Amino acid sequence: MMWSTFLVTDEEGRTVAPAAAPTVGAAGGGGGPQAMGGLAGLMSGRSTFGGNKRRRTTAHAMTEAQEGKIKLAFFVAIVGVILTVLGVGTEFWVELAPPKSFYGNQTCPAMYYGLWKGCTKTLWVADIDPDRESCGPAELHGESNCTFFKYFTTGESAVMFQKTTHKNLSMASALLSLMSLALMVMGAICISMALSKEMVFFLKPASVCFILSGVLVLLCLLLFQQSVHWLLASDHSVPLHHNFSWSLSCVGCAGAILIVGGILFLLLALPQSTWQRCRHGAS
Repeated sequence: MMWSTFLVTDEEGRTVAPAAAPTVGAAGGGGGPQAMGGLAGLMSGRSTFGGNKRRRTTAHAMTEAQEGKIKLAFFVAIVGVILTVLGVGTEFWVELAPPKSFYGNQTCPAMYYGLWKGCTKTLWVADIDPDRESCGPAELHGESNCTFFKYFTTGESAVMFQKTTHKNLSMASALLSLMSLALMVMGAICISMALSKEMVFFLKPASVCFILSGVLVLLCLLLFQQSVHWLLASDHSVPLHHNFSWSLSCVGCAGAILIVGGILFLLLALPQSTWQRCRHGAS
């Protein structure tokens, strides 16, 4: 009678009735196995509750296939980041050169610059290709002198071959490049969290960061090109030839790659049900 009124609670606070107590007559026969069976059933119920709880906590964990796809998309984004850092950190964005016979000397000057500094290089006319009209290219051997622009320190505009740069456009392009680099760092942190915590949720902010960084990189490129055209139109006393160089190409490729990487992260963040509906709709 006392055993029948005894109640047991499980791990989640719910009341569970234990197995029936063995009678005196059945004590010598199957009472022991029945009691052990009831205890085993209670223990199995506890393990089931715990198993369901564990399955609920890991329901949004990524699979090995998803992890491999995320790492592949992250590699694509890292390529864009490396190209951006290479382009922003170097000064071979554009080359400016007058005609090689403009000064009538055995040497002629050529200049190349980027977002942060400009370099003037003195080249020997004899080393230049005879079929080339302008002085250059800047890769030739010669004496070079590089100085940082003073946009952010004293607010002065740079003067190149008696032409003045557009300070606002140059500062805007430089600030956009810094903002894009900051977004790349935030996106990389989100991907690292997604891989370490095994949560697909972090892919959505990472995709936004990489797409925005790619757009800002392309805007930086466009503003820089506008600043170059404004520089060339500021003064016509010295005729100049201009050529956009490899640093600008790196930045352009980086912007496209970052946008593609962000789109890949966005696609990987979509639930499987969305992909199934798209497949059924296509079929």
